[in-house]
Amino acid sequence: MTPATSLFTPVEADLRQLADNLKQLVGNRHPILFAAAEHLFGAGGKRIRPAIVLLISRATMLDQEITPRHRRLAEITEMIHTASLVHDDVVDESDVRRGVPTVHSLFGNRIAILAGDFLFAQSSWYLANLDNLEVVKLLSEVIMDLATGEIQQGLNRFDASISIETYLQKSYYKTASLIANSSKAAALLSEVSRETVEHMYSYGRHLGIAFQIVDDILDFTSTADTLGKPVASDLKSGHLTAPVLFALAEKPYLEVLIEREFAQEGDLEQALALIQDSQGIQQARELAAHHTKLAIEHLAVLPASESQQALINIADYGLSRLY
Repeated sequence: MTPATSLFTPVEADLRQLADNLKQLVGNRHPILFAAAEHLFGAGGKRIRPAIVLLISRATMLDQEITPRHRRLAEITEMIHTASLVHDDVVDESDVRRGVPTVHSLFGNRIAILAGDFLFAQSSWYLANLDNLEVVKLLSEVIMDLATGEIQQGLNRFDASISIETYLQKSYYKTASLIANSSKAAALLSEVSRETVEHMYSYGRHLGIAFQIVDDILDFTSTADTLGKPVASDLKSGHLTAPVLFALAEKPYLEVLIEREFAQEGDLEQALALIQDSQGIQQARELAAHHTKLAIEHLAVLPASESQQALINIADYGLSRLY
């Protein structure tokens, strides 16, 4: 059992049920879309987002069984996440994700875009059927945020003047919004106090930002095999992440290389050497640790339980991937 999945012990049975349900939810009326969905939902992802939804559901419903609406929310969360990955891979022209061929590399761009659209549309339909207007609004906002994050990232390519605040905002849109709003929605479905609901949102927000920063650090410190994609692929594409932004303050020549989009031979290698020689990666680690600590603090509002402990462990695990 991998360290990631062993964190989910309190909801292991729930996640097995989720995996079966996801394939059924897509249905087999459209053979190509069904094949794409089977490929996606069988691709062995960590299922971290639905696991968080289920753990929050269990941690806020200690004396009762979680409801079918909690389970459906977890499924919707994974559908939205998967739809966004399909579109991301088309935009980034990625042939592989987690070591598995992407939908567009197997079925072509047209089918990939339609498969992503189909999953977004289907998640919206299931969302509406939860009959909870506040939850519908929260998850609809996520779908807008995902698009906003992608557009912002596209517009800021090779822009060495962007601030760490702009980067964090983009990270919220692209990664943290889904975790934050689905965490909040799970607490709303449990009908806990408004204060607890807001703490669950903040847990998800800080956790999502920490996850994104960790991913961005691993882009410089990990191997292609571990990442399931080429190392430094973000930098090469002009997406400037926390390690780069921190390094820029120390290494002015890095800006020259970025502004000319690594056009000359050896530019990318030189940029990587400057980042490695700076405090950029260390400062990014500190920022990830800061957001992890904040996320865990928001869990203090929950009574002690296996599920609450699992939520703490997930936050710690995110950070431990760096060491």
